[in-house]
Amino acid sequence: MLFNSIDFLLFFPLVTAAYFLLPHRVRWVWLLAASYYFYMCWNVKYVLLIVLSTLTTYAAGLLIRRAEAVPDEKRRVRLKKLWVFFGFAVNLSILFFFKYFNFFLDNLSAALALAGLAFKRPAFDVVLPVGISFYTFQALSYTVDVYRGEVEPEKNPFRYALFVSFFPQLVAGPIERSEHLMGQLYERHDFDPDRARDGLLLMLWGMFEKIVVADRLALLVDFVYDNYAQLPGAAVALATVFFAFQIYCDFAGYSHIAIGAAQVMGFTLMENFRRPYLARSAAEFWRRWHISLSTWFRDYLYIPLGGNRKGRERKYCNTMVTFLVSGLWHGANWSFVVWGGLNGAYQVIGELLRPARERACRVLHIRRERPFWRLASTVFTFCLVDFAWLFFRAPSFSAARRMVVHMFTQPHPFVLMGQLFTLQLDKLNFLAAAGGIGVLLCADLLQERYGPLRPCITRQALPVRWAVYLAGVLAVLIFGIYGPGYDARAFAYFQF
Repeated sequence: MLFNSIDFLLFFPLVTAAYFLLPHRVRWVWLLAASYYFYMCWNVKYVLLIVLSTLTTYAAGLLIRRAEAVPDEKRRVRLKKLWVFFGFAVNLSILFFFKYFNFFLDNLSAALALAGLAFKRPAFDVVLPVGISFYTFQALSYTVDVYRGEVEPEKNPFRYALFVSFFPQLVAGPIERSEHLMGQLYERHDFDPDRARDGLLLMLWGMFEKIVVADRLALLVDFVYDNYAQLPGAAVALATVFFAFQIYCDFAGYSHIAIGAAQVMGFTLMENFRRPYLARSAAEFWRRWHISLSTWFRDYLYIPLGGNRKGRERKYCNTMVTFLVSGLWHGANWSFVVWGGLNGAYQVIGELLRPARERACRVLHIRRERPFWRLASTVFTFCLVDFAWLFFRAPSFSAARRMVVHMFTQPHPFVLMGQLFTLQLDKLNFLAAAGGIGVLLCADLLQERYGPLRPCITRQALPVRWAVYLAGVLAVLIFGIYGPGYDARAFAYFQF
């Protein structure tokens, strides 16, 4: 069930209304049933996987806590680590089988071929379970939190199942932490009109990002990436810039709808995007982009590897390992690994060059807080991030390499000008896409300077508020990409 579907427009109000009408003691049961129904709308069989992930991490949490009672310290530590290993082994084995097994076989076959050995690759065709990377990481973080003593293990398996499967953020995050969401499942949430209004307003903004901006940009991006060899290299550059905003609006749109839907029901989910394209460095970009995943890798991979505690060289190595693993998390393809490696390299090189930058600023009397230098560093950071996005979007590393060569050797920008409105977007839709990007950037700039816009809107007089609400609804209805003959697009991160 997609957020941008008629089914969800019926599902969500019914679930929310029933949630507030039911007695408090059974509301979580209703949410659990609704969450499992929401997931089974994609594939009923794959619900067994989320059940298995839930049961193993639930059992691991209880067994870790039971091991605390063992008097012998060495045996106690061994047992706790054993149960953590058990939870990780089962869940990562499932993830590997469904997401990476074909990738492993392809690379094994290629490696053996280089060695002159024949390998008949077995046929293996399976649909990737939607959201498997997200709920797996959420369940695994619970196991580690229990091991570290940061949370108490949940005694009720069904309430823990709701933590893993809570439908607003089930298939594409935010990846919630147990200490943040688990306690909210016990709280009583009465209907609050102001909170519901703010949540619906955030959902409307998410719909605008997805339906008006992301899906329209996707038409041009898909066409250019599928036919780049027949187009000027400048078209690849344009499509890559458009993809930067497509992936942002697509994923941030999902997060905003998820956070808003949870808010309507009284739950608070963590912020997942904080105006990332206004970042002035690659490191700052990753503090603003997909925050729930970035902090997950920081807390459960980077810091356990040693973080920055074991010297500068080790810090750089840990950074690269974290970003390479992050790239692989996004997809079983070397292009994703290269994308992760580029983003890691940006941070390492930025750290290495920091003394030289600071020295140059002192010698040249450059005040980096002045508007010109702020803009220059923001644009430069966007260019670095956008170049990496090309590898993220390309179907393979070899295709990405060819596209980079094509973009720089055959740019032909004047040829592109003559073809601009033939790349799946006519003049009106192209202007609508550019206008959507403009609205997005204006909103981000206003929030960067003045803070969240929703409180500003809700403080206005009633006619002004309703004018904003109606303008948002009409923008989605008039400029949204949907209707007869259109196949509603799944959110991009569903494939991860």
